[in-house]
Amino acid sequence: MFDVSKIKEDAIQWIRDYFKNNGPDCCAVIGISGGKDSSVAAALCVNALGADRVFGVLMPQGEQHDIGFSYDLVKHLGIKHVVINIKNSVDSLLSEINQNGLSVNKQASVNTPARIRMTTLYAVSAITNGRVVNTCNLSEDWVGYSTKFGDSAGDFSPLSNLTVAEVKLLGNELALPVKFIEKTPEDGLSGLTDEDNLGFTYAVLDKYIREGVCEDRQIKAKIDKLHQINLHKLTLMPSFKPDCNL
Repeated sequence: MFDVSKIKEDAIQWIRDYFKNNGPDCCAVIGISGGKDSSVAAALCVNALGADRVFGVLMPQGEQHDIGFSYDLVKHLGIKHVVINIKNSVDSLLSEINQNGLSVNKQASVNTPARIRMTTLYAVSAITNGRVVNTCNLSEDWVGYSTKFGDSAGDFSPLSNLTVAEVKLLGNELALPVKFIEKTPEDGLSGLTDEDNLGFTYAVLDKYIREGVCEDRQIKAKIDKLHQINLHKLTLMPSFKPDCNL
């Protein structure tokens, strides 16, 4: 049984323990999208550390149609924030690549902004004496719906063992406004929602993760394939171990 009240208190204490052992004077630096994951992760950090030790970073890429959610969230939580537009950085890098004999493809176009956002978070973290919050959840990680060394990176991860449904329950327990919890997740590039891109709903995925049940065999096969090919995002980088005793 998912005891959301206990999970909330345990997560808050876990964050406190992390900072006690990894930076008692540090703040939590978090990218703010205004969706459920950044909202719940930020709210947990506020509860654990106090609003004065949570620093939000808004990172639009040019014009962002839903950035109002991000502004509303930092106001609701009462945390300091900065807005850093990554468009020029992304455009400059991709342009430089194109001018050097390579042609930027769709994968590079999609993943580069996420990696520049993580670079931005670590730059802000260095300036503010911070620790970067990873905001990924279990459902997205399960099927690889994250960018390696982009949004899948971070110093600590309060939500990566919680499904989408469980994150939403936690958001309600934290008394977050519904608009943050139910904001439709989208990639911001294709005009499609996450579920459109995946080809199945998070409800179906969550049930399969927690209960091992998926009635549609084609969807089950797709989930299994996505999980298998994306496991490299969830494991440490393989490293060669030479036998130095020869």
